[in-house]
Amino acid sequence: MQRHFEYELDGLKSNIIKIASLAEEAIAQSIKALLEQRKDIAEQVIAFDRQIDEYEIVIDNHVVDILALQQPVAIDLRFILAASKINNDLERIGDHAVNIAQSAVKLADAPHIKPLVDIPIMAETTKQMLRDAIDAFIHKDAQKCRAVLINDDVIDNLNRKVVNDLVEIMRKDPGTIDKALDLIRVSRNLERVADLTTNIAEQVIFMAEARVVKHGTGLTAKQG
Repeated sequence: MQRHFEYELDGLKSNIIKIASLAEEAIAQSIKALLEQRKDIAEQVIAFDRQIDEYEIVIDNHVVDILALQQPVAIDLRFILAASKINNDLERIGDHAVNIAQSAVKLADAPHIKPLVDIPIMAETTKQMLRDAIDAFIHKDAQKCRAVLINDDVIDNLNRKVVNDLVEIMRKDPGTIDKALDLIRVSRNLERVADLTTNIAEQVIFMAEARVVKHGTGLTAKQG
């Protein structure tokens, strides 16, 4: 019975790794579509989201089955609850990749209104955050989450810079408004991806140390 339970937990971990890889790839391809002005890549990201949605359902059902049949306790229960929430966050990251891809489609037909410098940095940082958060989940390593929480502030600052720069461009040339707003949407979607990745890191800390961390600050007392 115990061996079967461990097999189920390993299967759940494996599926989380798979959906995380899909979500990371969706972000990478949506930004590639934006930078290279490739509608075909953007449209593939939009179509690809269905696969992420299907994985989310599979994982949700797996979690329900484990909870119903195995009645886990302590760290195993925290692992399963964390996996459930992480699964939902990863599906939402896929949705943000779709949003970026949709903006990439709209921005593909004419030169960008400014060189894209900060947005690629945001994308690379969010992808690294996601890799670190999932690696921390795999190894139940709360310490690895600290870098994720710190980088969330880096993304927030970059998002503010992007928005401020684009607002200034719109102020000087109202003809850029539509394109500037789409770039702002891209930046804000990346900022949301970073927030969701921070949520994942917080779930890992809860799983590994039985502590609740909210928005990178403040801890509750230990829980069972």
